[in-house]
Amino acid sequence: MNTTAVPETREPAVRKSTPGAARGPRRRPGRVRRIALPYLLLLPALLLEILVHLLPIVVGIIMSFKELTQFYLRDWSAAPWRGLDNFKVAVDFDAPAGEALLHSFLVTCLFTVLSVGLCWLLGTAAAIYMQEAFKGRGILRTVFLVPYALPVYAAVITWAFMFQRDNGLINHVIHDQLGLTDSPSFWLIGDNSFFALLTVSVWKGWPFAFLIIMAGLQNIPKELYEAGALDGAGVWQQIRKITLPSLRPVNQVLVLVLFLWTFNDFNTPFVLFGKAAPEAANLISIHIYQSSFATWNFGTGAAMSVLLLFFLLLVTGAYLFFTSRGRKVTDA
Repeated sequence: MNTTAVPETREPAVRKSTPGAARGPRRRPGRVRRIALPYLLLLPALLLEILVHLLPIVVGIIMSFKELTQFYLRDWSAAPWRGLDNFKVAVDFDAPAGEALLHSFLVTCLFTVLSVGLCWLLGTAAAIYMQEAFKGRGILRTVFLVPYALPVYAAVITWAFMFQRDNGLINHVIHDQLGLTDSPSFWLIGDNSFFALLTVSVWKGWPFAFLIIMAGLQNIPKELYEAGALDGAGVWQQIRKITLPSLRPVNQVLVLVLFLWTFNDFNTPFVLFGKAAPEAANLISIHIYQSSFATWNFGTGAAMSVLLLFFLLLVTGAYLFFTSRGRKVTDA
């Protein structure tokens, strides 16, 4: 019996879909959105940073290479190109312009060192004192932060009235009440203007240091102080061996921020002394303002601003390099 072989019909193989394959295309848009979301959220802040800071810096750098005077204010781009001549005038310390810039730079350096040092010292001492609980500590903390919360202009104008010679509070206390001087002193002119400016700067700056140090002290475990007390360490030894080393990362950022704020401070001397600061308190920010708007030589003023920018970038870079290097050595 002959039987013919019937070819076996095979159904086309159905490709089984794996969960990963089915889900793969759907995951990709969600992953892209998750990656792009942080950059989209940062985009408005980045655009504002470009418009408010980076764009004026670029314009200022271009102005520093031009002979920009009052004759080209309507169209500053039409000012003649001067190259490096503005910078040569600024750094020629034998000429009057360069000598005045060097004097204001040295005054600013001395002022910054004293102001930052006193702000850090007062803030650290107050923060350490406030660690112990006592009655009225919350009220005292609030009082300490009042100078930092007040508007700068209102606070400095108040100090300007207090420094008046005839009816100011400072002379009333020092001369009339305590009798420490033979006659009322001039605080807003002459050599005393430097100490008046330093007083106002420290008064409004130390609460910030106090706030930052007080926040840093919260991260120091109390067990370290308890162990130090059991080992016989006194208060000063605990501060020197435990508190200050533990606050080192906080102090590194704090000192840098205080340095930049103080070195660039324009509002305090401008409100305290007006457009023309005394020679003893002629900070570099006021000097650049006078060189630009008093003489209408905006090109030279822009060159001084660029030099100041490079100096601050150099000091900041060197500070961050040495502090980070010291931290790595300590950690090792």
